[in-house]
Amino acid sequence: MSHFAVRGALGAVAAVLGAVPALPASAAAGAAGDHLTVTVRHAGDGRDGTYELSCHPGTGSHPDVAGACRVLDRNTRWGRDTFAPVAPGTACTMLYGGPATARVTGTWAGRPVDAAYDRSNGCEIGRWDRMVPLLPDPGTPGDLG
Repeated sequence: MSHFAVRGALGAVAAVLGAVPALPASAAAGAAGDHLTVTVRHAGDGRDGTYELSCHPGTGSHPDVAGACRVLDRNTRWGRDTFAPVAPGTACTMLYGGPATARVTGTWAGRPVDAAYDRSNGCEIGRWDRMVPLLPDPGTPGDLG
């Protein structure tokens, strides 16, 4: 097989893999499984606390294990950090979504996680909202989802 044929075949494989929308739940689990610790502060009305969450299978002290695992699976994409911060230099609306903060640590899709969340501007609010019900919905007093 020629050098050009190999490069063409590799390019075709990369194109197909790039089109895959999400990791299947079974592939997302690491050797020891996915386990996250979610710590929420200043969210109010019974939403603050530290919650444990394991997915594949779903267990833990999180108030909505199934919903949290679903949102994580939905936001997991091959080659992208599920918990990535807002990119530096991003233009964000100057909205304030309240004092709530959250930290997510552990392992997801076989990768270490240490992510901080807040609601300090429009970009951060959107990043937080994409993770509801893993993170509490600020519009729903008294529950995490």
